[in-house]
Amino acid sequence: MQNDLRIVFMGTPDFAVGVLKEMVEAGENIVGVITAPDRPAGRGRKLMASAVKGYATSKGLKILQPSNLKDESFLEELKNLNANLQVVVAFRMLPKAVWQMPKLGTFNLHASLLPQYRGAAPINWAIINNEEKTGVTTFFIDEKIDTGSIIANKEVIIKKDETAKTLHDKLMDEGAKLVLETLERIEQGKANPKPQPETSNLKEAPKLTPENTRIDWTKPGKEIAAFIRGLSPYPVAWTILYNNNEELKVKIYSVSFEKATHNLEPGRIQTSKKHLKVACADGFININEIQLPGKRKMEIAALLNGYIFDEDSKLC
Repeated sequence: MQNDLRIVFMGTPDFAVGVLKEMVEAGENIVGVITAPDRPAGRGRKLMASAVKGYATSKGLKILQPSNLKDESFLEELKNLNANLQVVVAFRMLPKAVWQMPKLGTFNLHASLLPQYRGAAPINWAIINNEEKTGVTTFFIDEKIDTGSIIANKEVIIKKDETAKTLHDKLMDEGAKLVLETLERIEQGKANPKPQPETSNLKEAPKLTPENTRIDWTKPGKEIAAFIRGLSPYPVAWTILYNNNEELKVKIYSVSFEKATHNLEPGRIQTSKKHLKVACADGFININEIQLPGKRKMEIAALLNGYIFDEDSKLC
């Protein structure tokens, strides 16, 4: 069985651009691109296009930017594209009227080895939880989030110094290859989707919020270091600095862990001319890059060159 593919691509951020680019360069027949509406951004609050829109525009692809995926006029426009397959990468949850529209179905690329790490932030949580491996999965969308039948997957090793940025780029590259492989299987009538395996030990990947990105200095150092790497460079782990009778929300981008025995309260700061370390449950976290409110991100030696910590300073 052979299928001549007419593809609608749906995505918004940089991760999706990497996949779309591979599809375009492979000569796939993309009849439309669905992405988020332009949004105000930056200090001037100017309208900014999504990363996917920017790339799609440069390639002359037809673009739709619905604010409501259930809107009748959008559904009519989508139907008129006459696609027989939809590919979704880092986009919104789709209503049934959208995902069931094409004859060959709608498949999603997810940045984990499903069923593990279903949810909005699989890359971050895999690092935060000190996983040794993760991967990418393609699956046909159904009525729940990230639960559909699996078409293909690929494992990726997580290195000890991996950050959200380095793992993002690695999974984007592998994901693009997996999407092309999935398209070939569907085109040849060989997708053979399989239900996701049942497991009682599911790890979730919930959306990142101010509440779940705050550093807990009472935890072991290895966990804190992984937490910070898993949120760097975005959205960035944060903490409150108490110093010189001030209370400041600071962001921490890069650290290392030094195992040690001490009697200090977790979060207590120790400084030298070029180093700042913070007490944790089983040692010290050495801070390498930090950002104070209203300031640029800087290496700790640069901060210590002009910023004074008092003897009672702490992070919490």
